[in-house]
Amino acid sequence: MLDTLVNMTSHQTTQTMKPATAAKKLGVYLEATPAEFQEGVVSRTELNALQTEPPEWLQELRRNGPHPRPVVAAKLGVSIAGLARGGVTEALTTEQIDALKSDNPEWLQKERATQADVRKETVRIKEKKAERAEQDRRPRS
Repeated sequence: MLDTLVNMTSHQTTQTMKPATAAKKLGVYLEATPAEFQEGVVSRTELNALQTEPPEWLQELRRNGPHPRPVVAAKLGVSIAGLARGGVTEALTTEQIDALKSDNPEWLQKERATQADVRKETVRIKEKKAERAEQDRRPRS
């Protein structure tokens, strides 16, 4: 029986992911990654290595882009939907993001205000839930 268990655990397969998944986890735009990254598969071990000791190409992408829409949205302080409403559908470089910030177009101001309202509402709901939970814990008289 013990031999069977040993044999079962020694045949573990390596977890791999598609390059698109790995790029998403790394926060980079897949099309800007090196060809060998785009064409291969990435193991969990390789992903961990990329995260802990990023190679120069990954550092450069994170620094200057082009950045995927979730990163662009975060850097601009808006939602991904807000980016789309503002007409931003492509990946942007850090330079383009900085230019948008300094130009501060009307759509960006509006989307930032909307995002701030959403955050306030999220905090309000969280506080209300915590308050209800606290009331439920109190003994009734």
